[in-house]
Amino acid sequence: MRLEKRPERSNAMAIASPFIAFALTIVTAAIIFTLRGNNPFAALYVYFIEPLTALWSIEQTLVKASPLILIGAGLSVAYRANVWNIGAEGQLTAGAILAGSVPVLFPQWQSPLALLAMIILGVIGGMLWASIPAILRNRFNANEILTSLMLVYVVQLLLDYLVRGPWRDPQGFNFPKTVSFSGWQTLPYLTSGIHAGVVITVLIALALGLVMSRTLKGFEIAVTGQSPRAARFAGFSEKSTVMFCFLLAGGLAGLAGAFEISSVVGQLQPQISPGYGFAAIIVAFLGRLNPIGVIFAGLLLALSYIGGEAVQTALQIPDKITRVIQGILLFYILACDTLINYRIVTSSPVLQKA
Repeated sequence: MRLEKRPERSNAMAIASPFIAFALTIVTAAIIFTLRGNNPFAALYVYFIEPLTALWSIEQTLVKASPLILIGAGLSVAYRANVWNIGAEGQLTAGAILAGSVPVLFPQWQSPLALLAMIILGVIGGMLWASIPAILRNRFNANEILTSLMLVYVVQLLLDYLVRGPWRDPQGFNFPKTVSFSGWQTLPYLTSGIHAGVVITVLIALALGLVMSRTLKGFEIAVTGQSPRAARFAGFSEKSTVMFCFLLAGGLAGLAGAFEISSVVGQLQPQISPGYGFAAIIVAFLGRLNPIGVIFAGLLLALSYIGGEAVQTALQIPDKITRVIQGILLFYILACDTLINYRIVTSSPVLQKA
């Protein structure tokens, strides 16, 4: 068996691919729930439908979708250029650390400028951390998949050291956390559950979608990803594209980290994100590597987080099942995309000649 590239890609199947992948994921999830002895219909209802029946859960879905959309939009641009940044989780953490330094080191600074400084430093932190694998690829041709992924664990250990050591709250009963952020060190809330970062996230994703579809930079990124040789003939620099994509994705991931600690988490602690940086990879592909499509994909995956928490409580299902279902979704997305571009050939060349 081997894969043979199709002479032409089906546009209809490319559009249908995410829906097929999602349907297959639901079927597989039903099988998993059945094997665990749960009623699959009841479990799927709690997982995918029940979170949409209450206002508070809808608000929480929007809040959880915010970092997924923000990071996924940046990754979608990078992946279209064949720049494989797998370390967004680390870039989120780096942004959170730098943003959190403002309220930790200047706890009495209560001004809109304090929040602005946190947001700017969050972006800078993500960009700085993302620039490391970009430089390593451009200078030494190092594999950015490995370097960006390994840096995730480095920065997470740095965060763990800070909250257990020099930045630990002296009034925190020895728990590994910093002081709680308050006032202008937190994002304003538009409703009881939705903070301003949600709106900013959507605006950024829409703007990035326009950049990719309407500007020369978007064309450069697309050409570099589809045909590096043609990009060189057009005068586009591959190294500049690599650096731009890493800085963009890293900056948005760092911004997501700043939003998280200034809203949902409200302080620095060893665990800031439940894996948003890794889940955003699924969001990027589910959104067809289009920042506007990422908005809808982020909402769908955020629904799986809320639904996963619901089934844990209602049916006593481990939280690992949620991650398994998310991983299965990514597997089906990639499998569908592969079969859109390639077909399976079972006869060997030897038999064909015979």
